[in-house]
Amino acid sequence: MLLVSTMWIGMIFWNLVWCEVLVSGNLDTKSVMRRTGEETVAWRYFHRDVVPFAAMFAVECSTVGSNTLYKAASLRGLNFYVFIFYSYAASTLVLLPLALIFGRSKKLPSAKSPLFFEMLLLGLFGCMAQMVGFKGVEQSSPTLSSAMSNLTPAFTFTLAVIFRMEQVVLRSSATQAKIIGGVLSISGALVVVLYKGPKVLSAASFTLSSSPTSSLHQHLTSSESSWIVGGLLLASQFFFVSVWYIVQTLVMELYPEEITVVFFYNLFATLVSAPICFLAERNWTSWMLKPDITLAAIVYSGVFASVFSVLTHTWGLHLKGPVYVSLFRPLSIAIAVAMGAIFLSDALHLGSVIGSVILCFGFYTVIWGKKREDSTKNLAGSEHCAPLLLTHTVEDEGSSLR
Repeated sequence: MLLVSTMWIGMIFWNLVWCEVLVSGNLDTKSVMRRTGEETVAWRYFHRDVVPFAAMFAVECSTVGSNTLYKAASLRGLNFYVFIFYSYAASTLVLLPLALIFGRSKKLPSAKSPLFFEMLLLGLFGCMAQMVGFKGVEQSSPTLSSAMSNLTPAFTFTLAVIFRMEQVVLRSSATQAKIIGGVLSISGALVVVLYKGPKVLSAASFTLSSSPTSSLHQHLTSSESSWIVGGLLLASQFFFVSVWYIVQTLVMELYPEEITVVFFYNLFATLVSAPICFLAERNWTSWMLKPDITLAAIVYSGVFASVFSVLTHTWGLHLKGPVYVSLFRPLSIAIAVAMGAIFLSDALHLGSVIGSVILCFGFYTVIWGKKREDSTKNLAGSEHCAPLLLTHTVEDEGSSLR
């Protein structure tokens, strides 16, 4: 049911995109038929606002759906190491034809180049993030994972300062906002992890006792999770994700081929995870997949969630920019709460609510500081160019007079 729901959301998004393509292709015909300007504005709004919103919402649903489906499959017997290896292998196989078709505009880096080593680091840090992340979900819940994901901007800003990729000007309001946002994010994460609190929302109202899935809900909630250990593992995951962002930025500056870079990331992550997973899980019967929820979790995570998220984020970054894409990250908390209550019978605790609110404030404060810094840089650049333009104009007028 979870797989069908999230795939249905994805199908809605791609239907919206397809309708938008068909409509844009027929705009010339409609203009010949003297369609009014109001209809053109409406379709432009649909293309610029409605479709990106649906796309970002579908991506958050697919990401949370992957965590929720893995949680259900792990409690049904899916081995952690089997899931990691097969997910990366599936992503690599899906991205291989896409990289061959769309990613050949530049020559591939040689095996001895620093760029090749940086791509290998992408695979290493990405694999580490996935391992500790899904282990954290296994120990806690998808809701906690969605809340802790808001630590990423704070960790990324801290690492960027350490590696001198960000300038710290304490008198600047942008820097102050990013520092305050980082402190708020870390404080919110500590509240979520260390204070569970009483239940504020029980999943009993979402689960009918006569439902055929009631046995699944009882099975899923039969074991107690280590909340603090899971929170620490998830915090480690998003620290590694922040390191991955830093390395990815360096790679994209030298080799701006998104699909090829993502393919090599999944390929190297598969090669890195293979010896670890095969040595950790030597029971070969665990590697035999059956057509049940375990296979669905692997296919969904490796193919739909990974490839769909990467391609949609790339399209969204090109159309609306990074700030717009990142604004949807806190939405995953509400989606995780709803999916956890419906599909896993998870209860929502007071500590998660308070910590998530603090995390969201910290997240948006960091994003505001980054947006403020970018706007200041653009304004300074325009002011710097204006005197040059004025100088050239005066010189041209003087030469014309002479």
